[in-house]
Amino acid sequence: MAALDHPERGLRGALVAGTNGKGSVIAMVRSVLAASGARVGTMPKPHLVSYRERIAVNGSALAPQRFADAIAAVLPAVDEVAARLGPPTEFEALTAAAICELARQQVDLAVVEVGMGGRLDATNVLDLGVAVVTNVQHDHERYLGSTLAAIGGEKAAIIKRGDLAVTGASGRGLRPILERSAALEVPLRRAGPRQAYEAKLRSSGWDGIVVDASSPQRRLRGLSIGLLGSHQAANAAVALATLEALADDAVRQGNPLALNDKTIRTGLARARWPGRLELIESERFGRVLLDGAHNPAGATALANALVELGVERPVLVFGAMRGKRVSGVLRALARVRPRPVFTSVADRHAHRPGELLARWRRIAEGGEVLPEPEAAMERAAELRRRSDEPVVVAGSLYLVGAARGILLGEQQ
Repeated sequence: MAALDHPERGLRGALVAGTNGKGSVIAMVRSVLAASGARVGTMPKPHLVSYRERIAVNGSALAPQRFADAIAAVLPAVDEVAARLGPPTEFEALTAAAICELARQQVDLAVVEVGMGGRLDATNVLDLGVAVVTNVQHDHERYLGSTLAAIGGEKAAIIKRGDLAVTGASGRGLRPILERSAALEVPLRRAGPRQAYEAKLRSSGWDGIVVDASSPQRRLRGLSIGLLGSHQAANAAVALATLEALADDAVRQGNPLALNDKTIRTGLARARWPGRLELIESERFGRVLLDGAHNPAGATALANALVELGVERPVLVFGAMRGKRVSGVLRALARVRPRPVFTSVADRHAHRPGELLARWRRIAEGGEVLPEPEAAMERAAELRRRSDEPVVVAGSLYLVGAARGILLGEQQ
């Protein structure tokens, strides 16, 4: 950032960490901010189909030439830093390019997802005014620690003096967040059951969920949210707390945000998040439900959603990356008694389908292997018992991205 004359200092918004729900919370917040008329920059990760998705304004990825220009603009700084300190990582260079581009486009707010953890993540160079930790669960233990307290400590490090903080964390992962907020005298908004920010589920279906939401400033009964799965109620509470924190920070900056009950209702009803419990209708494959569940907590949420949606014994196209708690993910999904077809994306970090089948056979019976995602999806479509039965694709966002590209004909 110093080599680029600190473009990050001109950005305000929210930095969002957490094991699960980061993308959903950002999708809700961005949609509401868009309904209020704000121009919002985001840095989604990982990308699903095109690398250009990593830098987006108002939900749209940069055009190819604009993306190329954004990368080219930081290459001299990359070379300068490399000469002194060694080469930056790809993610550091990309983060620098995204920050520069959002600053260049003078977005009203940046709502940025942390890559991994928080303390040592490249995005932690940002001090946007609002810091959010959605929740703390087990994931990336090799890098973040084996206990929830250790993982929570890594994520809590995005909270900086002068911030407004938000969390939906509970249990042992919450304590580091409480301690850091207190040490830095940062006011903390807590979301969840019996907290100041709460969203109680009323119904869940293929059109999304309906909740009764409350905060210190408002009561929103019958609030429709366009994302699938009852777990989105918890994310909605965090999103509401984040929105009110952003509004309070905007007042501090002398630039009030047009946030009201109408914009909240409109934005949440329109919220969409590709690849996360996303239903796509395909002439070739039928109904396909994409979900990036790649850790046990995410897989549990997917299993719960399938039960709520009345999907029994689903055909499951499953792939996973190394370094994940794959057996825990498979055990979480086993409760819905899926009929799995194991596959793999073209990535050296991906588990081989045969390895996944062997793990599955220690948990349940059945399962097939087809190395290519497209062939696996074709086989899954054949295994459906009814034409309206969805094929579920899960286990890795990289697999979900490959499937989405096949379904929609999207190009890299």
